[in-house]
Amino acid sequence: MTRLPCSVYWFGLCGLSGRVLKAESAVKAHLGINTGFALNRFPRPETWARIVREDLGLRRIQLTADVFGAHHSGDIQQEMVERIRAACGEFDIWVQTAFTGAYTRVNHLMHPDEGIRRFWFDWLKRFFDVAAALGAEGAGSHAGILSVEDERDPERRAERVSCAVGLWQQLSEHAAEAGLDYLIYEPMSIPRELGETIDKAREFREAVQAGSHLPFLYCLDVDHGDVASEDPRDTDPYAWLEKLGAHAPVVHVKQSLTDKGGHYPFTEQYNRQGRVWPEKVLAGLEKGGAKDVTLLLEISHRERMPFDQQVVSDLVESVRFWRPYAEVD
Repeated sequence: MTRLPCSVYWFGLCGLSGRVLKAESAVKAHLGINTGFALNRFPRPETWARIVREDLGLRRIQLTADVFGAHHSGDIQQEMVERIRAACGEFDIWVQTAFTGAYTRVNHLMHPDEGIRRFWFDWLKRFFDVAAALGAEGAGSHAGILSVEDERDPERRAERVSCAVGLWQQLSEHAAEAGLDYLIYEPMSIPRELGETIDKAREFREAVQAGSHLPFLYCLDVDHGDVASEDPRDTDPYAWLEKLGAHAPVVHVKQSLTDKGGHYPFTEQYNRQGRVWPEKVLAGLEKGGAKDVTLLLEISHRERMPFDQQVVSDLVESVRFWRPYAEVD
């Protein structure tokens, strides 16, 4: 597969100038961003690409389905893909992975209706084609989401999960043919959305991998995990990295508070209350055997004032917070 060039650029950013050496770690960590921040605020690829490159000094992105028009007609989607390709070329940005987003956080492959499951199966195939066309290594989503009724019925639950495993395995064949190197799924925080504990996240990945045509890996998130779990490790972000990080090419990072109330930025205000620290993230990944990981800022702001006007400045501060620990390449 043709990749976008991976030359390294260094920027002076918020008082930092020249090359910033990352902290000592056996893990090769890279810093990138999930494009969910642009949702409805910066819908034009020419705008969010400029912000990513010029304001943040980043190069790696995880492209969310929302920003290329997941619900638009085929012609509009194709036009948007071409604009994204051009914008990424102009600003030297690499779409490393593609992922579903806020508008596509729906039942997908575990919808109770077969016809809708089939729609999303075909939709994901097209999405993986787009990811490959944009030069991505991998693409993915959450495993699927169970309805309340299916979650409460053990037999139906088992059937829906088994069906999802089979559909992911079929998707892996299409993804391999499209040219992707791997698929990723994101363990979530409640049983209906799957992977809510470390053991259950591992169980689903291994079930799909048993019949997958390419590596089926994790997109971990430092703020996920079932708060009702009796095992304290299931809400410990570093335990997730230690146990599963070796199979996670990308990790969503945001500042996490004890209330798990939002995708907070790494700003002074939230860092005073937060529990996610770069040294511990790298130590957890290293202990788990991870070798090469992209840490993706996945930060979202409420549609309230003044938060709505602080998006870019909060992202700039978050990048500054992480740059001593991860390469910008």
